[in-house]
Amino acid sequence: MVRQRILVTGGAGFIGSHLVDGLLAAGHSVVVIDNESTGSRGNVDAGADFVRGDVRVDDDLRQAFDPVPDAVFHIAGQASIRLAYADPGEDLGVNVGGTIKVLEHCLNLGVPRLVFASSMTVYGNPVRVPTPETEPPAPVSFYGITKYAAERYVHLTGARTDLEHGLAVTCLRMFNVYGPRQSLSNPYQGVLAIFLGNLLRGEPITIHGDGEQSRDFVYVGDVVRAWMSVLEDSQSVGKVLNLGSGTPTSVNALCDSILDQFGHTRTTHPVISAGPQQGDVRSSAADITAIRETLDWTPRVYFAEGLQETVAWARRFGAHAR
Repeated sequence: MVRQRILVTGGAGFIGSHLVDGLLAAGHSVVVIDNESTGSRGNVDAGADFVRGDVRVDDDLRQAFDPVPDAVFHIAGQASIRLAYADPGEDLGVNVGGTIKVLEHCLNLGVPRLVFASSMTVYGNPVRVPTPETEPPAPVSFYGITKYAAERYVHLTGARTDLEHGLAVTCLRMFNVYGPRQSLSNPYQGVLAIFLGNLLRGEPITIHGDGEQSRDFVYVGDVVRAWMSVLEDSQSVGKVLNLGSGTPTSVNALCDSILDQFGHTRTTHPVISAGPQQGDVRSSAADITAIRETLDWTPRVYFAEGLQETVAWARRFGAHAR
């Protein structure tokens, strides 16, 4: 393995900080840029360089790109469907504008490699579930639109032939990532973490819709392995790859599993119903054939095991873990 310098945008957040840990453990040099809007510097290993900054700000990016990295893991973004509806301009500015800024710095400085964090929301309500990468994207939320737009900017940049120094790109369409360090106090992200926070604070769990909508939960440790594999495998260059478990879980089943972890059922802890949320999708699960064939990657952590690990972490750090 060749030791590289890797820039992780959004590296103080849930997924980003786990990637930083994995990169450092593999012997790489890591720099993080994060504005701490949802992440925390406390999540970042002291072995990484840290720039408190915004990917939309050129001066901040210049600092993060000095010295020039060998690769960029671009994870920074606005990740809430609900907040995207509340402020679509902010969503567009961060997810698309920020991505364009990162791409510009990569091109100007001759960075050879970029991996982008895309989202399963680009599919909207797909015809096929589990959904392959060949399914035509049809996002049904503002957030999904911006993630798909950013993904296209990344891939069209990677396909340019007019550049002196090309940029090798890969997009990973991540499904519902869960695990330790996911915010338990942010009501706009992560249904699993929201439910955990509700339990720890003694609040009712709210299920929107009938609860039979399905989600594909993939453990953060498996996600890190996939990103690390992309860094080391040229077969992924130019590709869009689903990153999920391949197994759908209903929100009702998720609720009951979490209740069980705390020794509760719906008769001992209140579970209330509310209307469907704007932009919510009915069924979501990844067809992971392509990532298995490209990277020889399959998830190793079963949901029951990953949930147990996440609950143990949540009990240690409390309901307001950020």
